[in-house]
Amino acid sequence: MLKILDFYILKKFLGTFFFALALILSISVVFDIAEKIDDFLDNEVTLKMIILDYYINFIPYFAYLFTPLFVFISVIFFTSKMAYQSEIIAILSNGVSFRRLMIPYILGAIVISAFSFVLGSYIIPPANKTRLDFENKYIKKRRETGMNNIHMQIEPGVFIYVWRYSSMRDVGDDFSLEKFDGKDLVMKISAKEAIYNADSAYWSLKRFVRRDYINPELQIITEGEVLDTILNIHPADFKEERNFYETMNNKELDRFIKEQLQRGIGNVEEFLIEKNRRIASPFSAFILSIMGVSLASRKVRGGMGLHIGVGIGLSFGYILFMTISTTFAVNGNAPPWLAVWIPNFVFILVAGLLYYKAPK
Repeated sequence: MLKILDFYILKKFLGTFFFALALILSISVVFDIAEKIDDFLDNEVTLKMIILDYYINFIPYFAYLFTPLFVFISVIFFTSKMAYQSEIIAILSNGVSFRRLMIPYILGAIVISAFSFVLGSYIIPPANKTRLDFENKYIKKRRETGMNNIHMQIEPGVFIYVWRYSSMRDVGDDFSLEKFDGKDLVMKISAKEAIYNADSAYWSLKRFVRRDYINPELQIITEGEVLDTILNIHPADFKEERNFYETMNNKELDRFIKEQLQRGIGNVEEFLIEKNRRIASPFSAFILSIMGVSLASRKVRGGMGLHIGVGIGLSFGYILFMTISTTFAVNGNAPPWLAVWIPNFVFILVAGLLYYKAPK
């Protein structure tokens, strides 16, 4: 059962974490306003749009981004303060084991992990749609770009090819569709243009030629100006949007990865990295909490500043390690799940070493 000591430490842990997070987010918003004020004025963006479309969605994104760093710093800060006020010594001297002392820290890590997971998996993705659209329209003035030489399997045995897709017009040039029965080609449609009709959700194939292969010696050829058909593809499948994965919740991300793999598109590393990161990042709260309390529970020469300095250094080391390892996955040299989890595996060993050397 939880005791007064547990609630005391848990209150300090969560209170310090959320206060530090709120403080850094306030500073981030102030600096962001100072940086983008000219863009807001030049584009005549209303105050309502700035607040509701941008900053309401900006704050959760950066809260999620800063969570691992401030878990560690929060534990270091209030545990060091307890150590230098001799509270840790008093607790251990009264028969409370160091393992028992870890319980409120683990409970705090569970709360923060759940907060981070829900934030990153379900709250931030829809918020990012509005935030990124606002940034692209008023700040970066970036437009979606099309793709060239697209080969894609849209259904089992059904393949398409598009020479060039224009995202401005939602038109694909030199379109072809091939349907196979096993290894045998049974139907092929070629068209000069494929145009998506958003109202009826079908594709119009302009100046098309359809060939139905009855047998190796017989084929039926049909030509025409327009052929309307429903295909298992959408204009979004042909657009290269930066950070597109950030706008998908977990279900949408899983469905997108599955569809891309079924279509024979192999460039899904960034999406797999994002999927694994949404689990690995919340889990890091446990590792960093154990490291923090093991490091800060001992009095050392140099005071609280030394603990905080070491804590910040280890936090940035973790973030840098994560960035480097995911780069290898994007370049195709490492499995995405391994690249995302390697920093956690390494820092589990560091946490174990610090826990072993902590005062008992």
